[in-house]
Amino acid sequence: MIIIVFLYFNQILIMHTLTAIYRAPENKEEFDSHYRDVHTPLAKQMEGLRRMEVTWVEKMLTPGNDTLPATPHLVCTMYFDDAEALNASMKSPNSRAAAKDLMSFAGPLVSMIIGCTEEIPL
Repeated sequence: MIIIVFLYFNQILIMHTLTAIYRAPENKEEFDSHYRDVHTPLAKQMEGLRRMEVTWVEKMLTPGNDTLPATPHLVCTMYFDDAEALNASMKSPNSRAAAKDLMSFAGPLVSMIIGCTEEIPL
């Protein structure tokens, strides 16, 4: 039995996230196929990964700016228990395999950020 314990602060769930923002590729069909059939199965094996969300962007509601100059193609957010779990995962063999694949098909298309994410109860 696996028991997962999350850190709650005033009923706010706090986790560390690794988020990848991809700009639109030239060949969306080829990119999407590789992302779904090759990259996602590799990423799902990352040690310590608790949840993974992929958003296929349909529309950008604001004009492009210095922060985000064009509509992204997709955004993937991966959740880890804490910074230590995320850092340990980044050094693991499965994460390295996913990173190697990422650079092979999307290196110039992706920007990645790490953050502390709070889930606000409604």
